[in-house]
Amino acid sequence: MLSLCGDQALRELSSPGKSGSFFYLTSNDQYMIKTMKKAEVKIFLKMLRAYYNHVRAFENTLVTKFFGLHCVKLAGANQKKVRFVIMGNLFCSDHFIHRRFDLKGSSLGRTTDKPQTEIDEYTILKDLDLNFIFRLQKHWYQEFQSRQVDKDCDFLEQENIMDYSLLVGVHFRDKRVIMTEGSFDSDSSRGSSPHLSPHLSRGDTDPNRLCKIKLGSNMPTRAELTIRKSELEAQLIGEPTGEFYDVILYFGIIDILQDYDISKKLEHAYKSFQYDPTSISAVDPKQYSRRFKDFVYKAFQEDKADT
Repeated sequence: MLSLCGDQALRELSSPGKSGSFFYLTSNDQYMIKTMKKAEVKIFLKMLRAYYNHVRAFENTLVTKFFGLHCVKLAGANQKKVRFVIMGNLFCSDHFIHRRFDLKGSSLGRTTDKPQTEIDEYTILKDLDLNFIFRLQKHWYQEFQSRQVDKDCDFLEQENIMDYSLLVGVHFRDKRVIMTEGSFDSDSSRGSSPHLSPHLSRGDTDPNRLCKIKLGSNMPTRAELTIRKSELEAQLIGEPTGEFYDVILYFGIIDILQDYDISKKLEHAYKSFQYDPTSISAVDPKQYSRRFKDFVYKAFQEDKADT
């Protein structure tokens, strides 16, 4: 209540996105508000008990943290209803997020539509833009692979959910960082920016938040640069180069309110005539879960130098 209804106004984020939803951020960065369609509300209510049991059972779940689902009726002649959900902000951190990736494990259309010269810290990059393998420390790798991702994907599969993403935020600790065709100083990028975007990191002085390391939050990691052999091939993970960067990672599973309904089945059937069926995003939950895990386990690997 204090975060949402305090003296400081909510901040509207830059764009409604492909879904048409609007995003707002609380002044302390801890919570996000997302407007929802009626169909999404129905899916959420249907899965609510299972969702509640899942997040209670698994403390380190990577699934989006929901805190409230609400509906308000606007004053005026049409009495329009606005439905919205309150979520935890995945990138609530004192560390500036230099690169962010939305990863599904599919290749069709999974690249940014921006030219290289326009890619910046606020660009949401996709699977074919990913040019790193993240080498997790042994303890976190075991927690990530053996315990959590499998459990989260099993839960989403059981609830008939697909089209979710692993949202990854990367903070580079090294000033030498060179990205694609441009470069930036990781320290000079700190602080707030007027160009706000979903899942933003803005900087804070909460000491409890600065020191806490947990799965998917504030995780010191080594990122190994990769390179794809050919731009013509839809190679999801490039070849490792042996060039490493010290990074801090933030990641979680988002967009978990899309079930495999008739529209998604029709989309799958239509696109299958034109493209490789395994490359498209709209596939049944079982296949989606398997493909998602296969990709994630290639992008996140154990750091053998840590042993």
